Amino acid sequence: MKTSDFYFDLPQELIAQYPPEKRGTSRMMLLSRKDGTFSDMNVRDIVNYFGPDDVMVVNNTRVRKARLYGTSHTGGRVEFFLMKPLDMKKWEVICKKSRKQTVNKTYDFPECVTGTIIEDRNDSKIIEFSEYLTDDYLDRNAHVPLPPYIKRSDEEADSERYQTVYAKETGSVAAPTAGLHFTDEILDAIRARGTEILEVTLHVGAGTFFPVRSENIEDHKMHTEEYSISREVAEKLNAAKRAGKKITAVGTTSMRTLESACIDGIIPEGRSATSIFIYPGYKFKFVDRLFTNFHTPESTLLMLVSAFASEDLIKKAYAHAVEERYRFFSYGDCMLIL
Repeated sequence: MKTSDFYFDLPQELIAQYPPEKRGTSRMMLLSRKDGTFSDMNVRDIVNYFGPDDVMVVNNTRVRKARLYGTSHTGGRVEFFLMKPLDMKKWEVICKKSRKQTVNKTYDFPECVTGTIIEDRNDSKIIEFSEYLTDDYLDRNAHVPLPPYIKRSDEEADSERYQTVYAKETGSVAAPTAGLHFTDEILDAIRARGTEILEVTLHVGAGTFFPVRSENIEDHKMHTEEYSISREVAEKLNAAKRAGKKITAVGTTSMRTLESACIDGIIPEGRSATSIFIYPGYKFKFVDRLFTNFHTPESTLLMLVSAFASEDLIKKAYAHAVEERYRFFSYGDCMLIL
């Protein structure tokens, strides 16, 4: 299967640069896999498609302020993207002008913190800082890691709008963006219809933005992300599945968590990591429905939704979305696939 099979022409002006003025007002496309149809709605209409026979699974990860600027001792200002901490002071990072940032080079960061590159990896580097970079420190000094297709600097409002209303566990460098559409009021309305909403955690890594560089998608190597499922949530998910309830994953991160964890139809508790790559031909093991955003051409996320809803239906739905001027990507509109 070719990567080019998942290309579509997307006008740049349809890439959302800001969230909607009010959370919970985006457009939503409803896709029926059974009928092969789609229709235009509003995200508030999602409430009508949930009831006591449904379970919704959300990803409660919280986005860390992960863009941090340092000044080299030669005076150059360098942007570092903090991917993940390796211990109390060492971080794996991606940096701008990477070839110029070499081992043993030292940088000054805010509040008298220094950092030195101690290792150069293929796609990243390891920096050892003079102090532990707490989340409080990053909240004061770092920036919201907006994705590269948002062509602007982060603003104060992004600190709130690039988080879900149920974000709890800090560790992501990108938001689980399908969840950005939900308000507390929409979630309460879904619960009022008898649907249980359960939380899992998958920390989204920078690899979510990496392009598929291989001609054949089978040759693509997925990035690894850590996830966790509590005992209580695992027990409730398995009981719901035994009872024949429909499991709805909110976002591709929740989907990847559940499909990675599932063993012989059962979700175990615990922490693990996944590099699962879902593309057409994959047989889904646990998830029955998916709520998701509109994804980039030739991306692994587009391949995932094509596997879930069929390539033909997704191609038609995306063509309709472009024609009807839907907003795409992280701050854009959404779809519910039944």
